[in-house]
Amino acid sequence: MTTQPAGQPYEYHRRTLVEPDWTRFPGWRDVTESQWQSAQWQRVNCVKNVKQLRAVMGELLDESFYTDLETDQRRLATMSMLIPPQMLNTMVPNQAPTTETFYADPIRRYMLPVATDRHLDWPSHPHATRDSLHEHDMWVAEGLTHRYPTKVLAELLSTCPQYCGHCTRMDLVGNSTPTVDKLKLTLKPVDRYDAHLAYLKAHPGVRDVVVSGGDVANVPWKQLEAYLMGLLSVPTVRDIRLATKALMGLPQHWLQPDVVEGLHRVAITAQRRGVNLAVHTHVNHVNSLTPLVARAAQTLLEVGVRDVRNQGVLMRGVNATTADLLDLCFGLQGEAGILPYYFYMCDMIPNAEHWRVPVWHAQQLQHDLMGYLPGYATPRIVCDVPFVGKRWVHMIAEYDREHGISYWTKNYRTSIEQHDDEALSKLYAYYDPIDTLPESGQDWWRKQEAAA
Repeated sequence: MTTQPAGQPYEYHRRTLVEPDWTRFPGWRDVTESQWQSAQWQRVNCVKNVKQLRAVMGELLDESFYTDLETDQRRLATMSMLIPPQMLNTMVPNQAPTTETFYADPIRRYMLPVATDRHLDWPSHPHATRDSLHEHDMWVAEGLTHRYPTKVLAELLSTCPQYCGHCTRMDLVGNSTPTVDKLKLTLKPVDRYDAHLAYLKAHPGVRDVVVSGGDVANVPWKQLEAYLMGLLSVPTVRDIRLATKALMGLPQHWLQPDVVEGLHRVAITAQRRGVNLAVHTHVNHVNSLTPLVARAAQTLLEVGVRDVRNQGVLMRGVNATTADLLDLCFGLQGEAGILPYYFYMCDMIPNAEHWRVPVWHAQQLQHDLMGYLPGYATPRIVCDVPFVGKRWVHMIAEYDREHGISYWTKNYRTSIEQHDDEALSKLYAYYDPIDTLPESGQDWWRKQEAAA
């Protein structure tokens, strides 16, 4: 008797990148290739509301979907709607969408959430907060978060070319929604930037600056170039990372001649001064990768950016399976020239429980990724623990699986803990989504809520 080989848990098949046919959408039937490749056309034709989505979709979707979407926007959404055509075009990429296929699409699930996606019994964890990572608490100047000893996060602005439903900075980024009245940056950009540079010059222990927002693709290029050249004038700054989801959501921006030429000037200056300049983007599913995205990434590398890396977010219904993550990583590394770097567990913000995964699930995914990708392109799955920072998911000190509480330690003080003698010795808690717990654990949380 002969037996068949058992096969591998994951089988690799090369998937070349394809730009989906945007004319399958009734509202874009007459859009030309030159229009599609225009950053200005993409920005003007972003979908910002249900009326505009209807205009693109025509009769493809049932009325029930729009009712579901309107309910979410009115009652639950923490982010307003803003989707570039490039990104909408990667939803149901191989055919004209139907209501069923649009509901099931992984990119739709995080870019265009609807009320029935959410877990209405536990839409938010009891410990969820608007600024779950306490970045605003750690501002040392407006928009400058000093959490790690040698690194700062510079939020240059509070807008993006696209708004993701799971945004960790939902307290600041984007327009206010009926659910969330957003914070506002109050200084003029030039004053904000000057305050950042003054802090860096006064704190030579900071060597690494993540330039973000919002999304740096929304900063007028001359302003961004001036800011970056200012950073390069600080001799103690050795790493600069530009954070832009627009590399995937609006690659046309990064292919504009003035942006390409300006970034080349910045990259050459960085090389001459021995500073590592990288671009970090945010791709969550392989369907988001198209030839335009690959061309934009390659252009960044050609003008002298040292690395283009991806920081995705692990989300149920989007990418929280081994096959989804490996498909994405092979597409990033092998087809688009983007290095898989991190997958963050979705943060504990309001109305995000349906996306979040428990720590044990993230640990299993990290285990299952190993051995398929080159070592340098095997991403780390990390938990961004409040008051701690990024920790690999296997670095827990204790784990109460029944109640979904993991405990973590850290080895440095944040900027608000300089006089806290216990900061390095205590345990910090993180919480699994309640619906993933055993019934006894869910009952325990119900009792905690009732007693609160």
